[in-house]
Amino acid sequence: MSSSSVRDAPGGASPVSGGSVRGRRGTSAPRSRPAASAAGTVALTGRGGIVVMFGAGVVFGLLARWLGMPVLAGAGFAAGCALAAFATRPADLLTLVVSPPLVFLGSTVAVEFATALGGGPLLRGVAVGVLATLASTAPWLFFGTLLVVVICLARGLMTNVRELRDKLAGMRLFEKEENENPVRWDESPVTTGERRLPHGEVD
Repeated sequence: MSSSSVRDAPGGASPVSGGSVRGRRGTSAPRSRPAASAAGTVALTGRGGIVVMFGAGVVFGLLARWLGMPVLAGAGFAAGCALAAFATRPADLLTLVVSPPLVFLGSTVAVEFATALGGGPLLRGVAVGVLATLASTAPWLFFGTLLVVVICLARGLMTNVRELRDKLAGMRLFEKEENENPVRWDESPVTTGERRLPHGEVD
């Protein structure tokens, strides 16, 4: 194509393919950034949520001992339960729901063990401290457990329950099929004409 035909081309047409490519490059839409949005979300595993609850129980339990504020231990544990319930991924909510009582007991034992070191009989001090702490902070344990259950229900706990129920039903069906006799004898019905007479009898 000559230079004159290029100059005479209509304004709506693109005489040169390179020009249309440059135009498309200039008007390209900005690229989406899914990584930036995904970086703002935090998803813990079930074990990670348990570690968060245990850490909150230990830290706030020690602070309650040092500051002389027993209510701080229970309130801190309840706050850790709520944080773990919000941050744990939906697939592990069922594991998290059943964990608060055991985690609270473990954190209480750890706090009493740390504070009873060097203060007389260790076993007796830990046992007495655990019983006293459980008696004074039991309402906070129930409150933290209730928080975990309510938050996990809102985040899809029943879906995990249904999946677990279906899995258990499939396992029971599989075991039932395995226990059945793999060899089946097909007994064909005997007709009256083919019926065998007792030994010694003549038809």
